[in-house]
Amino acid sequence: MVCGVRVEDVEDPLMQKIRYLDKLVDELARGKAMDTVLRG
Repeated sequence: MVCGVRVEDVEDPLMQKIRYLDKLVDELARGKAMDTVLRG
């Protein structure tokens, strides 16, 4: 879930990718390691 929206519910594939990237950046900003984020 990103910004209160479930990524699976987003119909546009481009918007889905943007949401996933947003989540990735958010997790990295919180100090998580890249390996941990990509596995989850």
